[in-house]
Amino acid sequence: MLRSDYSTWRCGRHELSLSRPRIMGVLNVTPDSFSDGGEHFDAKDAVKRGLQMLDEGADIIDVGGESTRPGATPVTPEEEMERIVPVVSELVKAGAIVSVDTRNASTAKACLDLGASIINDVSGFTDPAMVAAVAETDCGCIIMCDNEFRGNESRKSVVLESSNPRRRAPEPRQLPPVRRRFTLPEEAPIMRSIMGFLGDQARTLQRSGISHDRICIDPGPGFNKTTDEDVVIQRAMRKLDSMGYVLMQAVSRKRFVGATTGVTEPADRDAATIGMTIAAIEAGARVLRVHNVAEVAHAVNAYWAVAKKDPRQGFISIGSNVGDRMGYLARACKLINEIPLTCVVTVSQAYETEPAYGIATPVANAVVEIKTELHPLVLMDKLLDVEDQLDRVRNPETAGHGPRTIDCDLAWIEDEVHAGPKLTLPHPRLGERDYVLVPMEDLMHDPVRFLSHAGVEVLPPEERVGQVIGELGVIEWE
Repeated sequence: MLRSDYSTWRCGRHELSLSRPRIMGVLNVTPDSFSDGGEHFDAKDAVKRGLQMLDEGADIIDVGGESTRPGATPVTPEEEMERIVPVVSELVKAGAIVSVDTRNASTAKACLDLGASIINDVSGFTDPAMVAAVAETDCGCIIMCDNEFRGNESRKSVVLESSNPRRRAPEPRQLPPVRRRFTLPEEAPIMRSIMGFLGDQARTLQRSGISHDRICIDPGPGFNKTTDEDVVIQRAMRKLDSMGYVLMQAVSRKRFVGATTGVTEPADRDAATIGMTIAAIEAGARVLRVHNVAEVAHAVNAYWAVAKKDPRQGFISIGSNVGDRMGYLARACKLINEIPLTCVVTVSQAYETEPAYGIATPVANAVVEIKTELHPLVLMDKLLDVEDQLDRVRNPETAGHGPRTIDCDLAWIEDEVHAGPKLTLPHPRLGERDYVLVPMEDLMHDPVRFLSHAGVEVLPPEERVGQVIGELGVIEWE
């Protein structure tokens, strides 16, 4: 289908499609963060929480080792690395897209060497060493606007001007007090300052060789800004989107969010966070940095389902090696077609295939082409329901490779990459499975070329597992 939004965010080896909003889960490995400090300070607990967020719907995990709450005590880069390096390493091994929330170039470099894909710099890449660290890689870069760093840059320019004996900086004017007559300050000067800083820093990165599609901008809500200023900035998110960079919204549980709703406890501000998040999506934000991944994912998926027409192509591998195999394949196709916001486009023939992955008997396999508007994790749950309806028995001792009435593997979804215990897309073994690749030839001219273009490494036929050994005919499911 033709899409209105073709943009992608290049983050290391990942190209993240922004045709729908992406969720970044906050993982603070700190004892003192404002919302969840101490909850995941242990590295093992932090990794467990990171994997859990992937299953809840996070596309990115943002790992931080230094609290940025007001009044927090800074930590050394060495202590920061001691906290987060084990966590980053394990999440990268699990295939996650990992972002590192740091203002230290040495921390950034160490984590990029481990395979982190994104550097989220709260100081907005005002440190030349940080610019140099990311310029040596192909990672994604998040420029955040903190008024403290923006103010420092402004003060530097004043000093430079006043050091010139022929041109002294003018004395600051003392403005008379003005009675407040409006609920919020004027938008223009606030946005001029925010957009000016973000634009300047983005151009600094680009002059260092960092391409436009690697850069994400974040206005930095809550960072040395008043509540009124933060509300003004959120209302003006369309202006930030007009700058043409990937736009992040990171209001999760912030103090100003509580100020708009009267909620004082950070952990109780998730509902208000969701309200602002939906507004930001409408204004063009496509990366949402949040603490409560599950609740935000539910809200965003529901909003997207009713607000946007977004059908995506997908392929499901189905197989049976118990009882009436052709009957189970047909019933599976029918049940898949009944999944909400999903339809079966076409189904390959059924093929007899050699047993693989510890299965004892030959399998009847086919591939179902679908269109779906469900989030892949939601679709995966529906496919598990199909297996349950067809009485699949799961034996933990066979690790999913025992006899089955039906097996439904979500193999590929258009514009989707994901890693987590529950689901990995594309399927990590897609390119080695003859019992998937051969049926796909019924559905398209050249599946090898198609999947290779999508980043899937496809093995030559003689090296594949589950070799096709015969045709079983058409599946009568309609």
